[in-house]
Amino acid sequence: MSNENLLVPQTPPMFPPIHRLVPHRDPMVLLDRVLTASAEDLCAEVTIRSTSQFFEGDGVGAWVGIEYMAQAIAAHAGYLAHSKGEAVKVGFLLGSRRYESHTAQFTLGAVLQVKIHRSLQADNGLGAFECSINDSAAPDLALATATITVFQPNNVTDFLQGKPM
Repeated sequence: MSNENLLVPQTPPMFPPIHRLVPHRDPMVLLDRVLTASAEDLCAEVTIRSTSQFFEGDGVGAWVGIEYMAQAIAAHAGYLAHSKGEAVKVGFLLGSRRYESHTAQFTLGAVLQVKIHRSLQADNGLGAFECSINDSAAPDLALATATITVFQPNNVTDFLQGKPM
């Protein structure tokens, strides 16, 4: 029997814990884990629990979706830095364009996939990302979408002190 006909089980890629990829600390780390990542894309997961930050009544208000998207972008930047052996850097959410939610809240027990795609990255640190949030039970149906604009300075201390970039 030839070895070339044997199927070798494929293990999914392992990513660092989300706490190592974002510059946030508990209780503001809202995402649970990274599912997939590449140079231009990332998909993260968050399960809505009664202990989730911003949980009220039967779920988390859809307005929190913009923070889920922003943290997925931060995780993408952290993933890229980690893959180069660099430290995770602070970035800033500058704004959103057309945040549209097709639900009032993300309900208890929902397993959300937060997907981001980098559509623009300028040399000065400005970036734009196309983002969506989908329930893993219906992955082709977007619960929320937006274009998020971010800025990641080379030196956050100099930037915050107003020094020329």
